[in-house]
Amino acid sequence: MAVLSSMTLRDCAATIFAEAVAAADPAKSLRQRLLSVPLPSPKQGGRSILIAIGKAAPAMMAEALKHVLGDHVALVVTHAGNQIDVPGATVLISAHPVPDERGLKAGRQVLALLSAAREQDQIIALISGGGSALVPAPVDGLTLSDKISVNEVLLSSGLDVVRINLVRQHLSQLKGGGFLRHGSPATVTAYILSDVIGDDLRAVASGPTALPVGSHADARRTCIEAGIWHRLPKSVRTLLGQSNPNQAMANEATNILIGSNTISLDAAHACAAQACRAEIVSGALIGDVSEAAEQIWRATKSATAERTTALLFGGETTVHLQGTGRGGRNQELALRVAQLAQERVIPGNWVFLSAGTDGRDGPTPAAGAIVDAGTLDRIHRAGHDPTTLLANNDSHKALALSGDLLMTGATGTNVADIQILLLGSDA
Repeated sequence: MAVLSSMTLRDCAATIFAEAVAAADPAKSLRQRLLSVPLPSPKQGGRSILIAIGKAAPAMMAEALKHVLGDHVALVVTHAGNQIDVPGATVLISAHPVPDERGLKAGRQVLALLSAAREQDQIIALISGGGSALVPAPVDGLTLSDKISVNEVLLSSGLDVVRINLVRQHLSQLKGGGFLRHGSPATVTAYILSDVIGDDLRAVASGPTALPVGSHADARRTCIEAGIWHRLPKSVRTLLGQSNPNQAMANEATNILIGSNTISLDAAHACAAQACRAEIVSGALIGDVSEAAEQIWRATKSATAERTTALLFGGETTVHLQGTGRGGRNQELALRVAQLAQERVIPGNWVFLSAGTDGRDGPTPAAGAIVDAGTLDRIHRAGHDPTTLLANNDSHKALALSGDLLMTGATGTNVADIQILLLGSDA
């Protein structure tokens, strides 16, 4: 392959990422499943109750309604950035990542639909990432304010998504099998677009159609070990200090995985392999962003200097917030990789992309960033020190100064994050 310039490498990285996102298209993924195995039908005299929650909820519902037969009702709860009209369905808008009053009302509507289900009915759940915050339904004794406080603590704790959802499940009527508890005795079938590495369906949207990740004691121990126990509201500590309520389920759901980070990572690999040597280094890039950056830098040692190479990663890292800045795990990871590349020297041309497949990284409008060997110099020329900005968790400002933010807008899907490191030989 001909030697690529740095700018061409940037374009190539963006193209590979776009292919990864396209592979997680929720409508296409659901359609492929339903063309081979149709939607289950209710029993005689029953109706289908379709409930979609998450960032991919509108697209999944629009596709599902093309396949449903007979009497049915449909409800969608999604984030404002992913809102589209879905003929035949009620669409509600809620907040993410911090729940709000709109989400509380949406949660009540979901509970009302589930509670009205009869034995002859069929509940169709369409689940995607983001559902945890979008439909808060506090258990008795907790308020929305309690949930918001807990969410803010959890999101700044550095805990991974599975442990975060372990805690969330015990504070909600819907998470950790809530569709089963409140929808009983109706049958529940769920189609799930996974944003969780390893595809633990108990953790996607906090598992509304799955058994809980763990017990109250497990959630309490997780908070204590993370050093956040005394930052939680007293009402939450009181709840988690109690023995578990009866978690028995009348029925288990049929949970069907239709999309995942692994599928998107494979699509990225296939795209990259058309142009250069491509390797999936890890499908489980998790943990703190500083450790993930080290792992990515170490992977460069396997690259061949004479040939352009694409090193691919999938996962979901975490950031332990220490400062008051704004950013997200992908932006912070990209900036840390740029620092390591300068300190330890990656030879030749290179670019690194880290982005969320949902098009949003943390509380910012960016999906992530694409950095290169000039990133840190551009920040310095703008009059700022990247190390100081990073120490304040202000990666968004740093990458805005360098012109390296990746802005895709909401993609309508969510299967965690993709990282692409392209290494080219010297021009």
